[in-house]
Amino acid sequence: MTPLIRYPWNLQQNDQKNFCFLSFRAQEKMTPVALCPENFGSGYAGLEHRKNKNIERTARARTHPASILARSTNMFSILGSTWKTWAHPRALMALIVFFVMVGLVGCDARTPDTLHYTGTTMGTYYSVKVTENLDDLEKKNNTHAKRLGKDIEHILTEIDHGMSTYRTDSELSRFNANPGTDWYPVSRNLYEVVHEALSISHLTDGAFDITVGPLVNLWGFGPPEKTDNKPDEKEEQHPIPSEMDLRATMARIGYRKLTTRATPPALRKHHPRLYLDLSAIAKGFAVDKIAEYLEGHGLGDYLVDIGGELRIKGKKPTGEPWRVAIEKPVSGERSIHRVITVDDHAVATSGDYRNFFDQDGKRYSHTIDPKTGKPVTHDLVSVTVVDRRAMRADALATALSVLGPETGYAFAERENIPVWLITKTAAGFRDRSTPVFAGFLARE
Repeated sequence: MTPLIRYPWNLQQNDQKNFCFLSFRAQEKMTPVALCPENFGSGYAGLEHRKNKNIERTARARTHPASILARSTNMFSILGSTWKTWAHPRALMALIVFFVMVGLVGCDARTPDTLHYTGTTMGTYYSVKVTENLDDLEKKNNTHAKRLGKDIEHILTEIDHGMSTYRTDSELSRFNANPGTDWYPVSRNLYEVVHEALSISHLTDGAFDITVGPLVNLWGFGPPEKTDNKPDEKEEQHPIPSEMDLRATMARIGYRKLTTRATPPALRKHHPRLYLDLSAIAKGFAVDKIAEYLEGHGLGDYLVDIGGELRIKGKKPTGEPWRVAIEKPVSGERSIHRVITVDDHAVATSGDYRNFFDQDGKRYSHTIDPKTGKPVTHDLVSVTVVDRRAMRADALATALSVLGPETGYAFAERENIPVWLITKTAAGFRDRSTPVFAGFLARE
């Protein structure tokens, strides 16, 4: 998909709270979408489409938040045609808590110095905001707005073709389908992601495991079976696996059944049916790649967002720091729980309060513990991680969701990881953060 380059000309709207909401339909396994004015073409007073340039100029947009929510169904339908390509529940592990962006996705008044590239990728949305004067972009950075958009699209397409489990022709799918246990040559990108995943698996003692996909599928949180029905029409079924099926699946699970080689880059299975799913780390990798590309062109004020995985550097056009609000983990509500500010860092959140099922009076979380092969049963409902790299933040958020409130906190404190944990109790929610997280809390 060719990205849209949005030039902000006099964007005006009702600015009650200046918040943007990201949302998804957990029961339909939809990935998040941004419910902001610039994501809805019908919300503009005037649009100019330039042929062969895919450029939209925003003119005097006046959109009330109530009308934004009323049109949310339209945005879901836009993503519905692409969600199958990537939107595995493993991808949702780092996305289920939807961020409430404070001035992130264009709900604030913007100046002409903001370039905004949007589109769909990996079954979800992407949004890249760059603060830069258009003239300086070409003079100082030796590039131009349209070139940036094309390069961003190329980066995302290359990663999707390499790491999607929904594309049968992707590099990862070909590796998964190969029953051999010899060294299998792979691209440098795939090697880097798998190598980092294994590093985090060792660090977390297996709480993060990219081989857990078959267990996710076994518990009914995997991709839907191919039918003639649309995803929205598919009846949700969650059969509880038998102990026999669970043992059989566990036999092919385990990060120690996989080895990497740096030169030349290659992967090696130690079980012929080993299956890798990078959904809980690949989006973060893509975010990092785009950030590296922008910095390589001398652009130091940006926000990169792929399906809720964020990397932020510099300032907004107003000169203020970017602010991110973590949502209160209550199903059916969209309210702010805590606001943080970040600069030159990535943010990822994982939780289970929107992706679970109840059966026979028992709740089953989509977060699977690789050691037991079963959904986690603790009361940790939200984990937010801040790190220099989005790929690492993405994976660590998933790992902490598996470890639980006590073990997870002890691990994060020991490793000096900025973490904010929200636990559900009979009296409400209990917050706990590592000491190093204090530096990211926004002043109220």
